[in-house]
Amino acid sequence: MTSILYRGGVVHSPADPFAEAILVDDGVVAWLGANDTADGLAARADRVVELDGALVTPGFVDAHVHILETGLAAGAVDLSGSAGVRSLADALAALADGARRLDAADPGGDECLLAFGWDEQAWPERRPFTRAELDEVAGGRPVYAGRVDGHSAVVSSSLAGAAGIDRLPGWAPDGVLTAEAHHDVRDVSRRMSPERRERTYRTALAEWARRGIVSVHEMSAPHIDTRDGLAGIMAATADPASGLPHVVAYRGELCETAEDAAELIAELPFLTGIAGDLTVDGSIGSRTAALRTPYTDLAAGPDGSAWRGNLYLSAEEIAAHLTAVTATGRQAGFHVIGDRAMDEVLLGFTVAAQVDGTARLRSGRHRIEHALFVDAQALSSLLLHGVSLSMQPAFDARWGGTTGMYAGRLGPVRAATLQPFADLVGAGIPLAFGSDTPVTPVDPWAGVRAATAHEDPDQRMSARAAFRAHTRGGWRLAGLDHTGAGELRVGAPAHLAVWRAGELTVQTGSERLSRLSSWSQEARAGQPLLPALDDDAPAPECLHTMRDGVVLHDTLLS
Repeated sequence: MTSILYRGGVVHSPADPFAEAILVDDGVVAWLGANDTADGLAARADRVVELDGALVTPGFVDAHVHILETGLAAGAVDLSGSAGVRSLADALAALADGARRLDAADPGGDECLLAFGWDEQAWPERRPFTRAELDEVAGGRPVYAGRVDGHSAVVSSSLAGAAGIDRLPGWAPDGVLTAEAHHDVRDVSRRMSPERRERTYRTALAEWARRGIVSVHEMSAPHIDTRDGLAGIMAATADPASGLPHVVAYRGELCETAEDAAELIAELPFLTGIAGDLTVDGSIGSRTAALRTPYTDLAAGPDGSAWRGNLYLSAEEIAAHLTAVTATGRQAGFHVIGDRAMDEVLLGFTVAAQVDGTARLRSGRHRIEHALFVDAQALSSLLLHGVSLSMQPAFDARWGGTTGMYAGRLGPVRAATLQPFADLVGAGIPLAFGSDTPVTPVDPWAGVRAATAHEDPDQRMSARAAFRAHTRGGWRLAGLDHTGAGELRVGAPAHLAVWRAGELTVQTGSERLSRLSSWSQEARAGQPLLPALDDDAPAPECLHTMRDGVVLHDTLLS
């Protein structure tokens, strides 16, 4: 393995906040320090990289991803606002164009047209397209058009017929599919050759590397990908020499007994946890998140009663899963969005603790995904049971606050309480940040910025804490922080990224000091620098990404 010396920049390292250079040798950080010392080390390095003032940081970890879905979305019809789709008419036009292009590439074929990212709340019509409208623009071709949150979709009649979903919960003859109907039709839409599946994986993983991400937590589940698909991902990425990011594997399959869990682990021995997208409920955008009180923008549910969303698992099932997975020494975990879903999960933890004992349950380092609602009672229960949270700050930036989509679904008072970042950090809850891609884009700096810009000033995290949650936090939740991953210090694995950024800053309490005024130890208080995260600050550009000493992405010149 080659050694690389980076010099002439700014190295983000609590071990040496004033480091300007770093040496990587045999996959680990061998040295970091000042430029004048680095000059004497240049002769022993296989490659010397002149940083020209660039910033070197620990590589990011995306702690909640869907690799297959992300890769498919990259080649699908983009129905998001960022693609210029700002109305129902725009969406139908984009779908019609996608169908024409697929017809030209696959004349007479039955390949499913995939589309992602529509959000009717952002359109003036305030409604999604219907199945009849989709059939008309697609000319009868199978079409799956997923909502931005990934928990509902509109599908063409031909795809619905192929999936045989008209008797399943969540079926809507002329509209949006949710729940079991959505899961089944999504499975049918994802059928593809092994060669296409592998290309799709690699497309997604390469994009993470280009974004300065060195590790991802894959949230696999039967309604998202196959067991064989997960095994293929792990085989393809196990060796850093693959040139792909590191992958932490989770599989969301419900276990009733320890034997169930052991059987799954025997087939997939690389699993860190039987966790992730084991869904207790759905999403707020699709009105499938399980709430204590009804949605404010829907008069009634399918049965005429006030609609409070879908609860897919009971406390008894949750407790049994926790006990089963704890017995194997793996992590358990769940997808939890609504407050009623959080209540059910924490009741399941209480029951499991009565069976196994609190200390044994805590030893599992179990985790919850998303966790938008965390009130004081939930917070105390999470602490008691040693639960970690994997959160997506971009949810708050895109849909949060008192005027966003969450406020439209829940009312502004309830929406204002979501994602209480500062409360969680202050209480000592272990946090890791991710994107839930393709639900929100792969953009780790945007995630850090979102956690610092909560509408409630009392719930804003410092940039330093948010950055750690998106780097070291991911290794911690996966039980790998003992290796030193997530920090740049001598002896730690060389997982790093190099950035071209604008102003670099350090936070000392409420004060922010610029790079120009912060070179003295007194001014910087011994804290490493980060890019400025103001709305008008330029986004950092990733120049170089390294995993275990292997370069995954490189635009730097030696």
